[in-house]
Amino acid sequence: MAVPIVIGPGRGLRLWLAPGLLLAACLLTAGARAVAARAEQCPQRDRFQEEMVLKPLGSGDLAASFQFHTRWDAELSQRDGGKSKVSHYRLFPKSLGQVISKFSVRELHLSFTHGFWRRGGWGQPFQQTPPGAELWVWFQPSVSCVDTAWKELTNVLSGLFCASLNFIDSTNTVTPTASFKPLGIINETDHKYLRYAALPREIVCTENLTPWKKLLPCGSKAGLAVLLKAERLFHTSYHSQAVHVRPVCRDQLCTSTSWELTQSLSVVFDLYASGSGKREWSLFKMFSRTLTEVCPLASQSTIYVDITDKDKANDTYELMPPAPMRLNTTVHGRSRSYAVYNLLNPNLYSISSQSLNIALKWKLSKQFVLPEEPVFHAERYVSGFGLQTGKINTLIYNNHPSRSFPVLLMEIVPWYLRLYVHTLTINTKGKENKPSYIHYQPAKDRERPHLLEMLIQLPANSITKIGIEFERALLKWTEYPPDPNHGFYVSSSVLSALVPSYVPMETNSTKPAPLFTRLFPCSDSSVYFVRLYTEALLVNLPTPDFSMPYNVICLTCTVIAVGYGSFYNLLTRTFQVVEPSGGLAKRIANAIRKLRGVAPI
Repeated sequence: MAVPIVIGPGRGLRLWLAPGLLLAACLLTAGARAVAARAEQCPQRDRFQEEMVLKPLGSGDLAASFQFHTRWDAELSQRDGGKSKVSHYRLFPKSLGQVISKFSVRELHLSFTHGFWRRGGWGQPFQQTPPGAELWVWFQPSVSCVDTAWKELTNVLSGLFCASLNFIDSTNTVTPTASFKPLGIINETDHKYLRYAALPREIVCTENLTPWKKLLPCGSKAGLAVLLKAERLFHTSYHSQAVHVRPVCRDQLCTSTSWELTQSLSVVFDLYASGSGKREWSLFKMFSRTLTEVCPLASQSTIYVDITDKDKANDTYELMPPAPMRLNTTVHGRSRSYAVYNLLNPNLYSISSQSLNIALKWKLSKQFVLPEEPVFHAERYVSGFGLQTGKINTLIYNNHPSRSFPVLLMEIVPWYLRLYVHTLTINTKGKENKPSYIHYQPAKDRERPHLLEMLIQLPANSITKIGIEFERALLKWTEYPPDPNHGFYVSSSVLSALVPSYVPMETNSTKPAPLFTRLFPCSDSSVYFVRLYTEALLVNLPTPDFSMPYNVICLTCTVIAVGYGSFYNLLTRTFQVVEPSGGLAKRIANAIRKLRGVAPI
């Protein structure tokens, strides 16, 4: 960033400056003023914002959600064969920008999750992701072959994030027709440019976190990213990190567009398992670090602490240091209160240690509250017995007392589970519930999975049960994984809905709002968008006894070795008659016989 140098020679300075030096000083002053004027005319093209939300959960756990937003004011016009040439990378990561430009990507959404968000005890998350890895991408219309670009993109992202995304192929890739609409400003209805895939067996570890942190402008050296210590983040009940890239409006009139990179990370700390034995927490106890300095490239750095339950009876606590500001907003249809800490304010930091350690201490002994039951949630399980047939059951809950709403369900089932579509049943309150929209794409063995999309109406205060039977296929022995008895994973079901809100929501975009409310904006104040995922299923398939081939090989080799070896020995050996000759034994025997008076041999 250019810093203007202002030179103001005083009366005494003029007396001491030589004429040549005085001329150089005047030229330097004029150049500095010109640089300052150009800086005023051309504002910064990039912007970086960061925030963290701390939410005490009713189960005694603590959820910490990080949000990092990087806006890149690069032109999105597709020229020169559909690829935009951009050479300016200030805050936006160059590695990711080159990938977007090379493969003509409109939107990219990637997540890695370890564990499952428990809605019953933890409530509604800000952004839920399925267990394992999930990737869905919208391509530009200029892409001639989407499947080829998708395959190359997954291999590049696999190396960029040190993940197993290269295992994404046609057997686990689908093209939804109604789900996963663009989250950016581009209104695209042709779903042939959309690809979706999930790897429920993907293991998330430090190798995925390190390249994720390198995408930040300050890395993990300053700002909120200092708290992202791997050994603390992965010692939690739930860990999820995501990357979202989409086009957004650059101004209010949306005359030009920009790229927005959102990096989110959510963890749930089990305070009892960590050894504290209480719900009291602090930044140092959770992350083993404190905040010492903000990222110098960040225009906003904020910490929000959920204090909605502070004033309830038997649930009172105290924050240290006290929050200088309080924010009341609506999140997922409910009114929430947050204590706001602006990290750009130097008065927050301790004078002695120059660090910030936010802590919570309870005033009363009772530290538990009843968790808020989410309005909309779902669960899924497999029923049946044996290794031939089974049934996938999905339960969808609408706990709103008076309002009904539709939900879009998307099921992706691997090809080795052969669905019986005629057995599909949808029941609500004991009655059949017919979907208003249904799309089914049958699977092809070893080529593509099943894709089922349905739009179902959920009555108020109801439970909708969806069931479909399937038959297990017998795979080739080379298609089984190294641990076939562990089972085969089926990716999570995806449910998207506009859920009714209990209180009117604020839709004015000019008012300051937390960053986590920007990914799923909604123009209607009476509803809010929710996308949730069910549990990933673990299904057992007919598994042969892989020790039998080993036994057969050993037995066959033994028979061949004994039979063929003996036969070959008989064919190649030569037999000779050997005449007996007198030896030492014969002489000893004749000597004994002579002593006895017996004739020699």
